[in-house]
Amino acid sequence: MIICNVVGNVWATRKDDSLNGLKLMIIQRLDACLDGEKESCVAADLVGAGIGDQVLVTTGSSARAALEVADAPVDAVIIGIIDQVEVQK
Repeated sequence: MIICNVVGNVWATRKDDSLNGLKLMIIQRLDACLDGEKESCVAADLVGAGIGDQVLVTTGSSARAALEVADAPVDAVIIGIIDQVEVQK
């Protein structure tokens, strides 16, 4: 799992049928230890996250397993909204 910030929404009226009904969000990966931001990508949202939320994201085959749609063309899924992160530096 990775920690990300939700930074935007994606609307796509034409897409693969397996993506119908999924909320798509733009996420930006975070480095909690270095307070640094990384690349951004699109993730399917399973938990109702909004812009500005810090979220837990799973990627790869784990993302497709979380969707319970084996053939969905999805690489990242938001699986949790973070309440608090504590890092000992």
